[in-house]
Amino acid sequence: MISFSINKTVFLQALNATKRAISSKNAIPILSSLKIEVTSEGITLTGSNGQISIENTITVANENAGLLVTSPGSILLEANFFINIVSSLPDYVLDFEEIEQEQVLLTSGKSEITLKGKSVDHYPRLQEMVTTNPLVLETKLLKTIISETAFAASTQESRPILTGVHLMLTDHQNFKAVATDSHRMSQRKLVLDKATDNFDVVLPSRSLRELSAVFGDDVETIEVFFSDSQVLFRSETISFYTRILEGIYPDTDRLLSSQFETEVVFTTASLRQAMERAQLISNATQNGTVKLEMTSKSVTGHVNSPEVGKVNEEIDTDSINGQDLTISFNPTYLIEALKAIKSEKVTIRFISPVRPFTLTPTDNQEDFIQLITPVRTN
Repeated sequence: MISFSINKTVFLQALNATKRAISSKNAIPILSSLKIEVTSEGITLTGSNGQISIENTITVANENAGLLVTSPGSILLEANFFINIVSSLPDYVLDFEEIEQEQVLLTSGKSEITLKGKSVDHYPRLQEMVTTNPLVLETKLLKTIISETAFAASTQESRPILTGVHLMLTDHQNFKAVATDSHRMSQRKLVLDKATDNFDVVLPSRSLRELSAVFGDDVETIEVFFSDSQVLFRSETISFYTRILEGIYPDTDRLLSSQFETEVVFTTASLRQAMERAQLISNATQNGTVKLEMTSKSVTGHVNSPEVGKVNEEIDTDSINGQDLTISFNPTYLIEALKAIKSEKVTIRFISPVRPFTLTPTDNQEDFIQLITPVRTN
């Protein structure tokens, strides 16, 4: 019969991080529950939606948590309901006590709330993983790689493999992350400091975005472990499991060409602002495109909507080299690509009006390249 007291703020932080793996609309009703396991060493919270699972541990050794365990045990509670109640409690300290089988009493200040739970016997077990020889990544670097690639993955389930980010390691040190929805692509490469086992996996982009939210900036490094069907990302207190997508990821290297006819260097922020203005009008047009007209002297953006109006804007450039060119594309793709670039300047290289164009940070120290497919217009 469980009994413990804990600092409500620390408990709530752990609950909210674990909740990211719990969906209220789940095909398996038991997965809308939160699993709480209490031992003399601490509390482990578990949430899962079948695609991702999160285990979050608060130890007795954590001084901020003020955790005092009187009696161990385990229980399932309806996640959203329980977390909303904990968040509404009045005092800093929460007392959690199982008063009879699967029934708990929460006490905080002058407030007492009784909740019904369920037995943990019904909850699916997490797959055992072999946790030797991990890939170790700096949390900040991993989150940067995710922000540079995951947005370019598809949101359409018609080709499930494209909803993922392709992560691979070759020659034990050459890392590559790439995502594409077949209209655009984003690829980041780096050489790892320490050699480890090669891998080749496609992980759901949605899982990776959740991972970025779950691991705080106070976590310095994350260990990564692989099995045939899932990947485990682990810090001292959090274990984040995600399933691997099945299928063959397309060969994106063939899309990249070193040949180009026109090269323009822009200030990243001013190009993005110009595209955001153009997007306001282009959203009202039938094909939703912006036309970019490049000559040896200037670059001009054009949008024409018979219903709303038009945009003609000369865009500031640092340099223009090569042939005159006119190309049309979806401005949303360019805006999202520019958001992922942290460099002050961006270099865009064009091959022809109908071939994809590439974006790289002008100081491309990160080996980061993006590609956008133009739209054919009459």
